[in-house]
This record gives sequence, C-alpha cells and structure tokens, in this order.
Amino acid sequence: MVEQGRSTMPKAYDPKQAEQKWYEFWFKGGFFQAGKEGSEEKEPFSIVIPPPNVTGNLHIGHALNMTLQDILIRWKRMEGYDTLWMSGMDHAGIATQSKVEARLREEGISRHDLGREKFLEKVWEWKEHYAQIIREQWYKMGLSLDYSRERFTMDEGLSRAVRKVFVTLYEKGLIYRGQYIINWDPAARTALSDIEVIHKEVQGHLYHMNYPLKDGSGFIRVATTRPETMLGDTGVAVHPDDDRYKGLVGQSVVLPVVGREIPIVADEHVDPEFGSGAVKITPAHDPNDFEIGGRHDLPQVLVMDETGTMNENAGPYRGLDRFECREKIVKDLQDAGVLTEIEEHVHSVGHSERSGAVVEPYLSTQWFVAMKPLAKQAIRDTKSGEGVRFVPERFEKIYLHWIENVRDWCISRQLWWGHRIPAWYCADCGETIVRIEDPESCPRCGGGKLKQDEDVLDTWFSSGLWPFSTLGWPQKTNDLDRYYPTDVLVTGYDIIYFWVARMIFTALEFTGEKPFRDVLITGLVRDAEGRKMSKSLGNGVDPMEVIDQYGADAMRFMLSTGYTPGNDQRFRWERVEAARHFANKIWNASRFALMHLEETGAETLSLEAPLSTADRWILHRLNETVETVTESLNRYDFGEAGQALYRFIWDELCDWYIEFAKRPLYGEDEEAKRVTRSVLVYVLDQSLRLLHPFMPYITEEIWQHLPVDGESITVSQWPQKNPAFEATQAVQEMRVLIETIRAVRNIRAEMEISPKKQVELIIRADGSVLSAYRNNESAIRRLCGADRFQAGSDLARPDKATTAVVTGAEIFIPLEGLIDIGQTITRLQDELKKLDKEVERVEKKLANRGFVSKAPAHIVEEEKQKGAEYRQKRDKVKNRLKELQGQDR
Repeated sequence: MVEQGRSTMPKAYDPKQAEQKWYEFWFKGGFFQAGKEGSEEKEPFSIVIPPPNVTGNLHIGHALNMTLQDILIRWKRMEGYDTLWMSGMDHAGIATQSKVEARLREEGISRHDLGREKFLEKVWEWKEHYAQIIREQWYKMGLSLDYSRERFTMDEGLSRAVRKVFVTLYEKGLIYRGQYIINWDPAARTALSDIEVIHKEVQGHLYHMNYPLKDGSGFIRVATTRPETMLGDTGVAVHPDDDRYKGLVGQSVVLPVVGREIPIVADEHVDPEFGSGAVKITPAHDPNDFEIGGRHDLPQVLVMDETGTMNENAGPYRGLDRFECREKIVKDLQDAGVLTEIEEHVHSVGHSERSGAVVEPYLSTQWFVAMKPLAKQAIRDTKSGEGVRFVPERFEKIYLHWIENVRDWCISRQLWWGHRIPAWYCADCGETIVRIEDPESCPRCGGGKLKQDEDVLDTWFSSGLWPFSTLGWPQKTNDLDRYYPTDVLVTGYDIIYFWVARMIFTALEFTGEKPFRDVLITGLVRDAEGRKMSKSLGNGVDPMEVIDQYGADAMRFMLSTGYTPGNDQRFRWERVEAARHFANKIWNASRFALMHLEETGAETLSLEAPLSTADRWILHRLNETVETVTESLNRYDFGEAGQALYRFIWDELCDWYIEFAKRPLYGEDEEAKRVTRSVLVYVLDQSLRLLHPFMPYITEEIWQHLPVDGESITVSQWPQKNPAFEATQAVQEMRVLIETIRAVRNIRAEMEISPKKQVELIIRADGSVLSAYRNNESAIRRLCGADRFQAGSDLARPDKATTAVVTGAEIFIPLEGLIDIGQTITRLQDELKKLDKEVERVEKKLANRGFVSKAPAHIVEEEKQKGAEYRQKRDKVKNRLKELQGQDR
C-alpha cells in the first residue's frame, strides 16, 4: 500500500494505467481465491459463471451479466463471506465447430479432408486461442473470478461427470435411442436444439389442394406451406366430431402425383375451425403429424436426405433441392388441376442459428432424454415454495409452465466436437453397450468388434451439470461440500428452458438439492433505438471498445445503473459519458480532500467533537445510503443501489458537503479544521467502499491514497449503519439551507447578477427554520454571495425586490442598485416571446398525428419533455416580470 496520506494524486484519473496496475495487484495478492487460509470460519457464498462459448469475443450482454455477478461477489467478500466465483467456459459444440469449419473453407478444405482426429486438433487450437482472449477480456472488465479453479466443459473432470450422468440415466431407462421428428440443419447436417433455431416471420404462401376420394365421389381440400412434403403424406386427418367428414372416416384418398392411396382418419388434434377442417399427415416431416401418425399406425415416408435433397421416395423429383422441388411440384399440381389456390401467407419459419439454413422437421434416429420423470421433483418444489426463487417472480410462472409441459429432449448431435456418446455397438451380435469406461469386448457375445457411436452430446447436456460438476462431482470434494448448492445464478431470460431448467432437473436427480437458491434474470442490452443488437444490423457494441474509450468503471456503472431485474435496457454512449463524468467528480473531490491531509494526516472521527450542521447531516445521509445500497443489493436491485450512490456522492458529498467544508478548512480555527478533515475522510472512505463493487478500479486507486488501514479496498469491511449518526434536526436544517442557496443562485442566473456582486439577503421565517438560518449565517453568506444578511419572523418585503419561497421561509433580494431594472424588464420580455414561440412549436408538433404515430417513441417523449421545460421557464419569466413591474402588489 502507498504511504498513507503522503502521496499526491495526479490531476486527472487515467483509467488505463490504474486498471492494469490494480488488476495485477489483486491477482498477485490472491484476493479472488476462495477457501484461503483463515476463511474456514467464514460463511461461504458462491456463484458459478454462465460459461461463455469459446466461439469468439464477449459482447455487451456478457459485460452486463458479468458486471452484476462481480458486484455481488465483491459486495459479499467485503461483508466477510468466503466467496467463490467459479470461472469457466463452454465448448459450445455446433457453434464452435461451425466457426472452425468456416475457417477451413477459406483454406479450401473440409473437416472430412482432415479426418476426425486432425479436425479436433484444429478445434482445440481454436479453443485455446479464444479462451485466452476471453480471459483477457475478463481482466479488462475487472472481474474478481477465482481463476485457480477455472473449468472447461470438456476437461477431464467434467467429461467424467457427463459420462456418469449419461450412463445412470440410461440404466434408469431415462435415456433411450429411437426415431422421432427433430430439428434438422441440412447445411450443417446435424440435429439442433430448440435454442439453436431462430424463428423468423417470412412472407410465404399457403397452397390449397384437392385430394380426390378413391371412389371418385368428390375430394377433400387440404392446405400446406411446404407442398414438397406432400410426397411423404400417408393420411388425411379430420376431427371426429366434424359432421362434414363423419361419413368419410375410414375411406381413402388418392395422393396426387404419387398415386398412393392414403386413409382418412379421425383425430382430436385437428382444429375443425381452421381452413377446411382437414389436414394432410406427413409423419416423417412434421412433429404434430408424427404424433397423429403414431396414434393411427400410419407409415413414415421420408422424402429428403440429410442435405435437404429429395430422395428415392420423391419419385420423379428425386435429386432436386427441396426448394427446387417446391417450384416444380407446384407447377405440376396446377397443371393437374389439383392446386386450387395460392394464398399470400406470413408465417414463422425456423432457421439454423449457425448456418442460417431453413430448419427441416426431420425423422431421424437420435438419442433422447425422457424429461417428464426428471421434471416431477422440480414441479413439486416450485408449487410448494421450496424450489428455486426467480427474480423477478414473474419468470417462475414461465418456468413452471414449461416444465409442466416438457417434452423429451433430443441430445445427440451429428458433430465431431463435443462429448462423444458413451455407447458402442457390437458388430457380431448387434448389442448396444453403454458404459462409463470404454469396453474392450461385448458383454453379451464376447466379441471385440465394437464401434462407438459417431454422435456427440448436445452442449446443454454438459452445461446442465455445471453447478456441481465444476466443484468436482461425482467425486466428494471439499469444494462440493462447502460451496454447493450455490447461492445465485445470473442469466438471461432466453435460456430459462434450455439451461436453467435442465440444471435444476439434473441437480435434483444427482445431488438431491437445487443447484442455486436464486435465479436472477437479466434482459437484453439493446441499441439506442431499442433494437436487438445483431451483425446484420451492424449495431453491436464491443465492451472492449467502451473500456478503451471510457474505462471499465464507466462501462460497469452505466450497465449496472441501467439495470432493472428482468427488463431490457438501451445502450447509449451519452450514458457512458455521464458515468465517466461521475468518476471524474469523485476523483476531483478526493483530490480536494487529500490536499488538506498532505501535511497533517487525518484524525479519527469522534462524535464527541463539535460537529457542524453539515457534518451531522452528511453522516446521517451516509447512514441512509448504507441502508439503501445494502437493501437494494439484497433484492438484486443494482439500478437503485447505483442511483442511490450517485445521488449521495455527486449531489450531497461533492456538491454540498465539500462546499460547506471549505469554510472551516480554509479558516483559522484549527479545531474546526481537524473535525472537518476527520468527517470528510471518514465519509469518503465509506463512500468508496460502497461504490467499490460497481467501480472497482477508481475506488482502489483513491482508497490507496487515503489515511486508512488495510491492504486493499477489495477486502475492506462493508460499511454498517451507525445509530449514533442519526441527526434528523441537522437534515431538516440542511434542507432549508440547500433550498435557500439554490433559490438565490437561480435568482442570480435569471436576473443575470454577476457572481462577483454581493447581494443583500432578507429572510422571513420563524421557529426551527429561523434557527437554522441563524446557526449557519456564515455559510449562507459565503455560498449565496451576500454581504448583508437579515433573518427574522417579522421582516417586511422591501421595495423593488425579487422573491423566492422555500420550505418555511420567504427570501427577498433587493434589486435597487444591483441591476438595471428597465433593461432587465426588456430582456425578460424578449425571452418571454421566444419561450412563447417554443411552447407553440412543440404543441403544434405534438398535435400533429402524423408525427406522433410515425416518430420513434423516445423522440416523441423528448418533445413532451421539452414542452414541459419551456412552460416551466416561461412561468418563471412571467413571475419575474410581475415582480419587476410591480404587478404582484
């Protein structure tokens, strides 16, 4: 630590210099490590990081999520907990493989050219490269992660946990292999999880067709958005209570083009109110049709291959791309008189998040997890109030609805990068062997010709074990015993189903406990116009760019103070600029304080000393701020905590207390100087501690210059409310004084009275308000620029004076000789005309329906605010004119 009270702070704060210096200091000091010697008696507090994918750089959404986690960890560390923030990364199967394959394509080769082993070497190289980039970004953000425990979803320990879970669920009959409809990416040639499918509204068509009855007595009309799939139709379904079709159930229609006879079946899934009330059934290419087909034993005819090309079951369309086939079959159906109408139709179409290809519902042999049995305990816990607590609470209903309606999960992926499915097939007898350890021979026939399943597991399978696998499970480790279950998970609302629910399911199944106490849900960081950030829009924000321009503290404070639980926020550069101004404000206030400590140091704060009204007020307000910030953090309201700190530090400590402190600090009374210095240093120290979780770098930089004990603010004690600081009378007095000073300064600005000119101040008040003025006369004189001052209960309003009303008092400033009254009246009249025009302009604009309906909401709101401000200014000018013209008497 620097020599206390003896090191002069530079004139300006340099984020780059401070950030590098203090992060190295924290890292080398081991301040982020959990379970250090002496921590055994502390209560543990743990968070596991939502592991970022090793696919590239972190984005601004990561910055928000991680900043909030870091605030919690730094706060709890200062509260005296043994804190663990588990760091780590996710292998992100399809996302990472897609990136590496794209790079190989640039070199003119594919993964198949390399072979599985060589390709995986390339992926591991990619992983190491981007893992280091992510770590460097964590450093720049100031994250206090425990790097000594960093995990990766494919490291040895986690891979063993994955195998243990897979084998256990398989042996319980909860993992099985079968043919079902899944999301298929024809470009990447793999199954996809639901989260990897992006649904986009697409302008397409609804094709209406007449399927002729076999007996020639008529037809049934059906409709589809994908006419190429009709080649795989194996039935037509109607609702059993639909009177239009009761006589047709059990009969057959002839499938156009193909000529295949397919039955008419009755199924309650059919909506009789939609379209004709009859639907074509394509069990191999539609999930709902698959279910209906299964209930009626309809054949499953697959008409495409894995690339989206029509196969041998497509007859004359074999070899065509699925979309080429659509065009040709539409023409053929029109020529045959079967296609009766093509209707414009906007509908939601799934696209692969990675390849961009249109996702195909596709019948495929895959591995699945039976989810309903795993969901039972989570449902019971949630309904009984014993489950994971969601913040905000509204997300619990969303979570519960999903887990009550959960469907089996397709966990196999046709990739090379990932956890290989631990299943082997015997070439001699066809036995399927599922083991934790690689088998050497078939347990059924003893044969040695075993081939491991080529597929890998969905990324979410391994990340679903993250809260306990990272702590050593299935081994019984000290970390698992001490830090599990974890305390809180911070994550986005978009992965409640895909990650949060699965973590809860597997944790309850394999540890018997919920994985975390609370789930804090964050929203998205959108652009200034409220749009989702994306590469296509080019509106993304690189957090490293923000840090390079403004410093990590400014970015962190902007993100955290803009946060409200579960809601999206907009990124605006002006808010980052405001956060940097806040940092500079703290820096300058601290330099002022230290300037008065360089020679003398600071004495310990003593409440026995003669404290001024301002001293007692700032200590009281510190108490209230400690309480507000702590309570806000306890309910995860980072925005309210940050705003409370901003108001206290900027408005009250920097703008008001330091102004009041200048009189004693620059005066001749040594005792008053000593007391003021002790209060100033104490409040500054406590304020920096409160602010540290939000802005770690600048608070450490300043704190290291203060005459206080401790190795680092990172491990200093969190401020506590002190009952001895309660001073309601001082608060009331300061409210009066601050209102008065503001009122006088406003009058000076409105009347254009030079700051160098001294004014006469006459105040009419009584009781405690009058006492406040008399007790603080010297401060009022100095801060109002008043060489003459009167305060009393029976003072008359002087002639040619301007007036202000504050709580419990009237303020009069005589204007005779202070300004040219005639000239001021003329100026105010001109100003009134301008304000009248501005008010009229805004009102016309807001009365224009075209503007209000077409302009962005924030632009309309800005105009409304302008109108309110102009009207307020106009009212003030009118009042001043009345005073000057004598119309108020």
